[in-house]
Amino acid sequence: MEHELVITRRGPRSGLPITVAVHSTARGPAAGGCRLKPYPHWRDAVTDALRLSTAMTGKTILAGLPLGGGKTVVALPAGQPFDRRDVLLDVGDTIASLGGQYATGPDVGTGPDDMAVIAERTTHVFCRPAAAGGSGDSSEHTAAGVIAALRAVCDQRFGSPQLAGRRFAILGLGRVGGHVLRLLQTEKAHLIAADVADRRDLAARHGATWTSPQQCLSADVDVLIPAALGGLLTPAAVPALRCAAIAGPANNQLDEPATAALLHDRGILWAPDVVVSAGGLIHATAVELLHETPAQVGARLHGIGDTLRAILHRAAADNVPPLTVTDRLISHS
Repeated sequence: MEHELVITRRGPRSGLPITVAVHSTARGPAAGGCRLKPYPHWRDAVTDALRLSTAMTGKTILAGLPLGGGKTVVALPAGQPFDRRDVLLDVGDTIASLGGQYATGPDVGTGPDDMAVIAERTTHVFCRPAAAGGSGDSSEHTAAGVIAALRAVCDQRFGSPQLAGRRFAILGLGRVGGHVLRLLQTEKAHLIAADVADRRDLAARHGATWTSPQQCLSADVDVLIPAALGGLLTPAAVPALRCAAIAGPANNQLDEPATAALLHDRGILWAPDVVVSAGGLIHATAVELLHETPAQVGARLHGIGDTLRAILHRAAADNVPPLTVTDRLISHS
């Protein structure tokens, strides 16, 4: 068992299964988001918590944060109503029982307002609304980290960090993807966008061509930006890709680590999402858990590009997928 602690309990108010997985506290308290999502079975939520918390340890290491990795996952009843406040209070009590080993923030299915409810039961929470004394919505800062990463990717792949005139396909226009869309429009990039929800008006307002998710995935562009749920890069999907590089904030983009080698063999530069997506985590934890100054936080966000540039340079020198380099960095930390 790699994890230090895994707890699954039935929430006394909500009746729903809540899992908190703490992978590591070797570098400091664990941190990771709270995910509310339907699952076929509550055991599937436990599996997700184990996987996601392990990834969080790697993310904190690569981000240079003195923190470990953890995750909260609540298995929602598919198609059934539930009391959101009761669920969040149950989550808060579960986290409070750990005595500071782990702090949570937003993830799939939760946002800053939810963190304010959790904060009624525990102080070990981040990304609360600014009005409630927190750092606010992390999506803007995640997007800022994505832009820093895109500059590093373009520098490595095309010889220049300039984004103007480059062709980008954004798959997912949620909170983070929407911010990335707006930032890339400001950079005068050429944009294609897709989402499972109908957000074509958002795309049109920022000059992006709307398409289907499948067409977006296989678009002939410079960089594909996965900005929704993970697992989209599979052995079946790789042959249809027509991008030169992939870099986006979606977590766990690869279905299996071996898929990184398939992308490498095709000459597609894949930037490890564990680095690209770290901006929100960096900002929120640096502000709320580490109590750093704005200058210190800004330096950490800028460092995403520097970290990724060094990883991509080493991968090219060794002729290995960038994932190999990030794995080395994590294992040797």
